[in-house]
Order: sequence, then structure tokens, then C-alpha cells
Amino acid sequence: MWLMYLLSWVAMLLQIVFITLSIAAGLYYLAELVEEYTSITGRVIKYLIFATIGVYVALLLFEDLPLTLIIGGFVANVAHLFILQTFPYIAFTSPSFIIGTVMLLVNHYFAFSYFSNVWHPFSEVLAFFTVCLWLVPFLFFVSLSANELVLPTLSENLQMRKEDTSDGDDIVSSYFMRKGKKVGLLSFFKFAQENILPQRIKKQY
Repeated sequence: MWLMYLLSWVAMLLQIVFITLSIAAGLYYLAELVEEYTSITGRVIKYLIFATIGVYVALLLFEDLPLTLIIGGFVANVAHLFILQTFPYIAFTSPSFIIGTVMLLVNHYFAFSYFSNVWHPFSEVLAFFTVCLWLVPFLFFVSLSANELVLPTLSENLQMRKEDTSDGDDIVSSYFMRKGKKVGLLSFFKFAQENILPQRIKKQY
């Protein structure tokens, strides 16, 4: 009896490891696809934002959800559309990004408050969180890797001049100096591959 109980814990740990590795591999593949096809990714995100707005309209018409939850979803998706205007470049200090992040937290609070008081099947709750709250922000999170490949723009040049007036006249050199510190999902995986995972040493004959 105790052996089967021990085996069940070992099996559960192995399943957690396999699921974690599968998710990491999938995220790495998605990040590479985003870097390779940024324009297609932008169109996909745009269509998904409109589809999410359509879902909120359908929920408003056919379901008895709180109005605050619906309005919060609309505000968040409008902010996502403004973020998409400069895609694949995402400015973390832009008002649209800040509003989108705040509304993500607010909408989670509204959703948890509603579903904790009104019973719904778990599949419906998971569907709402997946489609309405997580899908578009997840795609923006994966798309952060594309920031590393964006060419310098006027808005980025103005930001550089505010931070460093001495190098503000040289757009290209300032841009490539700032590109030394890369931030993104793909960069994180490459850093983990180079510093955490064991490297194969080629034998020299």
C-alpha cells in the first residue's frame, strides 16, 4: 500500500517536470516565431483584440455578468489597441501600457469577486479567464522579444535625448549602445540555455 502511494508522488513530480519543460519549449518556439514574423503577429493580435471585444459584447447581451466586469474588459482592450499602434516596439512607460497593466489587475479582481459569489462550472470560469483576460496579454508578453529587433524611431530618439543629451544627436549609435541590454522572453531562454543548462563540449581530434 505504501509503495503505490510513494509511486504516485514520484509520478506526479515527473509529470510536473515534463509539463514544465513542454511549456518552456512551446514558449521558446512562440518567441522565435514572433521575432521571425512580427507583422503577421501584429495582425493576429489585432484580430484577437477585436474578437475579445466581440466576446464582451456577446456576454453583455446574453449573459448576466456585472457591468463593471464588461466595462473593465472594454477599457483594457482599447488600451491594447493603443499599445498595438507601435508594435512590435512596446514602451513600458506609455499611458496605454500602464492602463492596460492596471486594468489587467482590476479585471482579475472583478472576475474573482464575481465568480467567488456566483457559482459557475469550472469550465466556464476557465473559459472566461482564458479568452477574456489572459489571451491578448499573453501574446503581448511573448512579443516582448521582438523589441530587440526594432529599428530606432523618432519616439525612441526623443526618449534617448531625455536620458542622455550628449549622445542624443547620434540616433543609430545610441540605439545600438542601448541594445546591449536585451529584455524579452527569448533573451531569458537564451540566457538560461547559456548559463544554467549544461553545454556540450565538442571533442577535438
